[in-house]
Amino acid sequence: MDTPPIVSAQEWAAEHQRLLVKEKEVLRAHDALAAMRRRMPWLAVDQQYEFDAPDGRVNLLELFEGRRQLIVYRAFFGPDVHGWPDHACRGCSMIADHIGNLAHLNARDTTLVFASRAPQPDIDRLKARMGWQMPWYTITDSFDVDFGVHEWHGTNAFIRDGDRVFRTYFINNRGDEVLGNTWSFLDMTALGRQEAWEDSPPGYPQTAPYEWWDWHDAYGQHEPSRWFGEPDPNDPNDQRPPRKRV
Repeated sequence: MDTPPIVSAQEWAAEHQRLLVKEKEVLRAHDALAAMRRRMPWLAVDQQYEFDAPDGRVNLLELFEGRRQLIVYRAFFGPDVHGWPDHACRGCSMIADHIGNLAHLNARDTTLVFASRAPQPDIDRLKARMGWQMPWYTITDSFDVDFGVHEWHGTNAFIRDGDRVFRTYFINNRGDEVLGNTWSFLDMTALGRQEAWEDSPPGYPQTAPYEWWDWHDAYGQHEPSRWFGEPDPNDPNDQRPPRKRV
């Protein structure tokens, strides 16, 4: 293996600083892309798609669980998928392993679900075996065909306005590699992270960053706190909001 050179601590720090400049460029480009996603036109979903759930049949609107946004990952698990009946697709299973506690997404009025062709008893068995907790529904109609996920995995984002549902974005192929944490999912939605620093259209819901974060078992139990401290006046990149003065 042709390894990089061995350098002093000072040389290493200097090279690290040079790369940090590139990292910030990538980060800002990602922020700009997310801002463009928030300006994507919406596509009305007029068909009444239905799914099997643990307690019966539900429609697409019910998958929102009363929240404003919905993210649906199409996982391949079924009799025609390699690994059946003990496993889902290897790639889909890896993505499932990356899903954390969904309370943080829910706190941003967003629901994440998985959907597959497998019957509910098999999905329940798989979730128990693998330790997965996300809601997981059974596709019963042309949902996967209509939303580009019948031959390959993919993640669709939706928003609702009352009882009307709209498709707002879609990520598949290698784009799924970055998904898995709260931020990556929110960045693909129509409303984004809903934080004041974001470049969003007028009227979009936004609150101060950091303040809405909480322990996953404590959302809604108290007002936002100042656990994150005050911003550093000497750091122009410190995005922490200053304490509001009364």
